[in-house]
Amino acid sequence: MRNHFDEQLEQLNVELTRMGALCEAAISASVKALLENDPSLSAKVFETDGKIDEKEREIEALCMRLLLQQQPVARDLRTVSSALKMISDMERIGDQASDIAEITKFIGAEHQQYSARITEMAKQTVQMVSESVESFVTKDLNMVRKVIEDDDIVDDLFDEIKKELIELIGEDKTKGEFCVDLLMIAKYFERIGDHAVNIAEWVEYSLTGQHVSD
Repeated sequence: MRNHFDEQLEQLNVELTRMGALCEAAISASVKALLENDPSLSAKVFETDGKIDEKEREIEALCMRLLLQQQPVARDLRTVSSALKMISDMERIGDQASDIAEITKFIGAEHQQYSARITEMAKQTVQMVSESVESFVTKDLNMVRKVIEDDDIVDDLFDEIKKELIELIGEDKTKGEFCVDLLMIAKYFERIGDHAVNIAEWVEYSLTGQHVSD
């Protein structure tokens, strides 16, 4: 019985890793769609978001089987319940990558001067998502804490972009719509970072029984 349970837990790790990879692909494609102004890349983000939704349902079904058939207790119960929380945040990451892709269909080429910081935000959030999921699989608390600390980098980049856009509106009010669109994109990346932190905090709960909001 325990061997079968361990096999199902290993399958849970595999499926979470696959869902994390889909989230990473969606984030990367969304920023590429922005930088290259390529509608076909936006379509790829929407397609990947659909796959993320499917994977969420698959993992949810697996977790329910583990809960109902195996009736886990203690740490095993925390592992399964944390996975259910994690996939909710990962699904939201897919949604926000789609939101970014949707805005890129309407924003012009003026964003180029902000491309370095937007690209860095995307890079950091991809890394945070990857490491938050990996920390669950490897049970690595040090990696959990690194994800939480790295959120400061994303927040600082968002603040820099916001400050520059406010200054731009002050100089030229005709840039208002562009500034709002780009600020929304930066905000979505900032929120993706927050979701990665949420995932890391649920990993910490699965390992220690303590949640930061407790």
